[in-house]
Amino acid sequence: MNRFRNMSIWKKVNILVITCGVLLFAVYLLVWGNVNHMVQEIDRVYGSNVSLNGLQSEIDAVQTSMEEYLNTRNSIAMEAYYTAVEQLENTRQSLNDKPINSESKMMEKNIRGLIDSYLRAADVTVEARRARNVEKYREGYEEVSNIYSYIRICIYTLNNAQFQNNATQYNVLLKTLHYSEVTNVVIIVMLILFELFLLSYMVRRITSPLVELSKAANEVADGNFDVQMVSSGAMDEVGIVIRAFNKMLESIRRYIVELKESNELQVRLREKEHEMETSLKDAKLKYLQAQIHPHFLFNCLNAGAQLSMLENAPKTYEYTQNMAEFFRYNLKNMDEVTLQDELDLIDHYIYILNVRFAGEIHYEKIVDETVTDLRMPGMILEPIVENAVNYGISGIDREKKITLEVSRLDDMVSVSIRDNGVGIEQEHIDSIMRGEGSKSDSKSSNGVGLVNVINRLKLYYNIEEIMFINSLGHNVGTEVMLCLPYNGDGQTGR
Repeated sequence: MNRFRNMSIWKKVNILVITCGVLLFAVYLLVWGNVNHMVQEIDRVYGSNVSLNGLQSEIDAVQTSMEEYLNTRNSIAMEAYYTAVEQLENTRQSLNDKPINSESKMMEKNIRGLIDSYLRAADVTVEARRARNVEKYREGYEEVSNIYSYIRICIYTLNNAQFQNNATQYNVLLKTLHYSEVTNVVIIVMLILFELFLLSYMVRRITSPLVELSKAANEVADGNFDVQMVSSGAMDEVGIVIRAFNKMLESIRRYIVELKESNELQVRLREKEHEMETSLKDAKLKYLQAQIHPHFLFNCLNAGAQLSMLENAPKTYEYTQNMAEFFRYNLKNMDEVTLQDELDLIDHYIYILNVRFAGEIHYEKIVDETVTDLRMPGMILEPIVENAVNYGISGIDREKKITLEVSRLDDMVSVSIRDNGVGIEQEHIDSIMRGEGSKSDSKSSNGVGLVNVINRLKLYYNIEEIMFINSLGHNVGTEVMLCLPYNGDGQTGR
């Protein structure tokens, strides 16, 4: 007994596996021989019925796939139809095609002929559907359905006749199978009882040292590190694990205080790191927002001076009011504004531009009013519109048009700004999206190019995929789309 106790677990398991394996293999051979013999006999008796059932399934598949194609004209349905037809044609080749003095064989020959007619009619119907010949494919479908129904009746009749012929042999096989089943059950039950006894004995000898170890491990898992050390005199792998567990428990007791101190230090460091990241983001946002310079102011003032020379009163007053609103927005709303504020700014801005361009810019605005309370950074839309004017429509001879559309998509708000200008090359788009921009970005849009707008939006919403630029080619215009998070109460989804 001590010799078995000191054996390695590998040897103990091998003894158990080999013993059980030999017994199982012997029983398996016995049961397999009986079952295989009975299955062969049943297959022999009912092989014809199985073949007819398979033939019925293949015809059903052809009919179903054909009806699906006639209803949808779907390429997948057509592929399924031709696959089903190929399978049915292969099965049809195995049917009897010779006149034999046997009622079942003659019926099988008739079924083969009906399948030939069915497939030809089905092909005609499908081709008529492909050619959009409605009358022809409807007539064809009716003919196919009639032949299909008649084939089903013939298969059922033949299957039933063959089944009745096989019934007598089946009864004999059933009695034999029942006897074999009882014999197999008795043998298996005896084997199971013996192996359960053997397994119970050997597993108890192998795992008894683990019971004490599991109790101690549960105590440790519950936080009790003062549990009593586990003892084991065995020299197998379990004994090694128990001794390793005792050493681990000793180490845990020794280092637990140090681990607590280390965790507290890491928490403090993460808090400081988070504070530094927050401060850095705020600094970056304020730096980017501070890049607006008065380049555009001088152009607007010059246009106002020219207008005041040509007209005397109302238009100059309206122009001055729009200018005042525009620059008042720039001074007061540098941090956070609503989408409505940005849209109002674009209205003022387009008015000012039309003074400069003599009303050549046609501006269209399509806005979902339910989302205009969205909070966002200031001066986001104006640089995009200015970029569309300066680099999109200012140099074209045809109608100059800018369309601004605002809509809601689930928990996002889409803001699209489109122009019909000269477009933009994909290489330049890729450069902007990488944050590289171009020389023009530093001189346009009041010093706030598209790269600046992208950076501000990313910092504000903490989202990378927030702006998309699309241009289909030369002279087809450009679309800049913003996808901003929105939760429905005016707040962002940040």
